[in-house]
Amino acid sequence: MPRLNKRPDGRYQKKVYIGRDKDGKRNYKDVYGSTQKEVEEKAFEIKVSMKKGIDVSAERDTFCTWADKWLKLKNKSVSDARLVVLKSHIKHLKRYLEYGQITKIRPVDIQEVIDDLSVMNPNTGRPMAKETLSGLKRVAIQIFQYAIENRVMDYNPAQALEVKGGQARQNRRALTQIEQTWITDTPHRAQCAAMLMMLAGVRRGELIPLMWSDINLKARTINVDKAVEKVDGAFVIIDGTKRRRSNVERSKRVVDIPQKLADFLAGEPRESIYVCLSADKKMHTPDSWDSMWDSYLADLNFKYGDFSSYLKRPKSKFDPGGVPFVIPRFTAHWLRHTFCTIMYLAGVDLLTAKYQMGHKDIKTTLGIYTHLDEIHKRKSMDKIDDYLDDARHMHVSG
Repeated sequence: MPRLNKRPDGRYQKKVYIGRDKDGKRNYKDVYGSTQKEVEEKAFEIKVSMKKGIDVSAERDTFCTWADKWLKLKNKSVSDARLVVLKSHIKHLKRYLEYGQITKIRPVDIQEVIDDLSVMNPNTGRPMAKETLSGLKRVAIQIFQYAIENRVMDYNPAQALEVKGGQARQNRRALTQIEQTWITDTPHRAQCAAMLMMLAGVRRGELIPLMWSDINLKARTINVDKAVEKVDGAFVIIDGTKRRRSNVERSKRVVDIPQKLADFLAGEPRESIYVCLSADKKMHTPDSWDSMWDSYLADLNFKYGDFSSYLKRPKSKFDPGGVPFVIPRFTAHWLRHTFCTIMYLAGVDLLTAKYQMGHKDIKTTLGIYTHLDEIHKRKSMDKIDDYLDDARHMHVSG
């Protein structure tokens, strides 16, 4: 082994040939160590990496560099809404890893990100939701995988992450039969939207641009072939069921509707080409939708809420003393889940339910049906317990 010269700072140095650049110039990489043996070991590691096809000239690239490159790639293939989520995940990761060399990041470094956020999200002061933590893990895995595919590294440190703790997401549930009557029996500007989501499974984004020309009351069908996407604080219609950014096909479908919904729609005024309108009779904006939905929930809360545990019942939903919110704050997702539950209880087969709901993957529909199976099988077994209890009491009394 040739003897290496010691630098003024006390370290040894060696130049390792790593190939030629695009102009044909020879490139070298300097390695340093406190002993000659350490330098030779580092030089050997570089040669091994080069044999694996690793681009050793990029080993000093930071996590930030590859996160930005990956995000630029995703920018061409995801919706604006999804892009906002990805940027949020990357922002959290960068807070910890931004200036770290991507090849030097260890699983424990990323695990620290997950563990800290599971205790407190600095944006909210509360633990981050477990589902969000899982999404953050998936983003980290994809960023490192992108670096691996570009031959910067050969190991993905995010694969070993464990998502523990975090806030459990509030379960989306179906409305009870009593809660469903709140929707059917309470006139409001939002009632039409709620009925379409609850009895046809139309998504909010599909509902907002829905036109009367899309509805055939005689055939009892709704043609779902467009949606809105939130872009720069406004809703933009995506025609042809294509996402504006990604060109990914959405769930274009013709939904069959029950007679109850057809009868309701037949009685609705047609004041515009759009079915569900803002207060100024136009297509909803994000703000107008939120305002309408808040008003709707306030009406339902005042009309159906149980205020028996309070000193007095509010006189109106505008009571200056304040109106406690006592009913569930159900969302469009709850109403869609209600429609899927209604189909399950009515015996609609899985493939038909998938199509009606517009699920891309039948696993989504199967997951809902399986969950409902578990609930209703448990209720069936409870009936056996009730029967056995009744039989025992009859035997004792006899």
